[in-house]
Amino acid sequence: MLLNNISVLNYRNLSDVSLAFSGKINCFIGSNGMGKTNLLDAIYYLSFCKSAISTVDSSNITHGEPFFMIQGNYTSDSGADDEFSCGLKRGEKKQFKRNKKNYDRFSDHIGTIPLVMVSPADNELIAGGSEERRRFMDVVISQYDREYLASLIAYNRALQQRNAMLRAECQPDAELFMLVEEMMAAEAQRVYEGRARFIDELVPIFEEFHSYITGNAEGVTLRYRSDVSKGSLADALCSSRNDDYRVGYTTKGVHRDELVMQLGGYPIKKEGSQGQNKSYLVALKLAQFDFLRRKGGETPLLLLDDIFDKLDSQRVEKIINLVSGDKFGQIFVTDVNREHIDSILDCINGEYKLFGVTAGNITLIKEK
Repeated sequence: MLLNNISVLNYRNLSDVSLAFSGKINCFIGSNGMGKTNLLDAIYYLSFCKSAISTVDSSNITHGEPFFMIQGNYTSDSGADDEFSCGLKRGEKKQFKRNKKNYDRFSDHIGTIPLVMVSPADNELIAGGSEERRRFMDVVISQYDREYLASLIAYNRALQQRNAMLRAECQPDAELFMLVEEMMAAEAQRVYEGRARFIDELVPIFEEFHSYITGNAEGVTLRYRSDVSKGSLADALCSSRNDDYRVGYTTKGVHRDELVMQLGGYPIKKEGSQGQNKSYLVALKLAQFDFLRRKGGETPLLLLDDIFDKLDSQRVEKIINLVSGDKFGQIFVTDVNREHIDSILDCINGEYKLFGVTAGNITLIKEK
């Protein structure tokens, strides 16, 4: 998949940006707060119908403006051209279009433009709660498995219904509880199987990338843990109903799943240095890219936002060698350090473009 060009209006601090991209590497250099990450977020939005930065869509509209609009023209690996656009006016619902035709459901678009983003926010995968790690799994699997996404949506809908019943002043009928719990269990089984298959396939790819980046200096593990693996979820939900009444929410299910991340046999959250954590996360995201490329048939876009911070020169060199190889397609890189950018460009035999970013304005500096 290639993003040929993009137009951005009133998105965060990008008031009016129109850019044509290289099919290989596009680098963006500028100080912090200038808009580099906002541009990558606009590209992310066109893939996922939402921002990677903010959960509130209206907060992405430039202050004082009534709307934002993002439009991108893409070419698939098979050569098909498509235009995708999204827009939001204050106080209205956002719209998402493919070739000027509205989607009936945003979920119908997920996976059409596969994308992997590596950014400082990924640290939440280690430092944050288990919901961050579940979101990681869901974002990847939903890009190639529509049935998984449908089951995840259905499960969450049933979960919300059961939680509402637990908080109701009048205790609902036991048969209604059983019906909702059986629905949850059926959808949870599909979600569990999708996550388990994904992690089984991802782990050897992740370990290979991590070994290369670190010179095989650190042993890492990645393991999936779920209530569903322990037996019938329907029975577990039924037996935990009284306890759930007391706390007011559902304590069993795939919404409590965990992705266990370890370094040297210990939780990386407690043991890892900043550089070790960064190496772990970069290897994990590059494995995600390679997995999607093999699984989905389309080469994902790769967005690298300030990924070289906290890494020593040897690991930076290893990552540059990886991403500049033939295995990776179109890449978007941001950095405040021109030396990092120049070291990437020195490795490129093919085409590239280098852009400067200042206060929301983006200009082409150099191309090959």
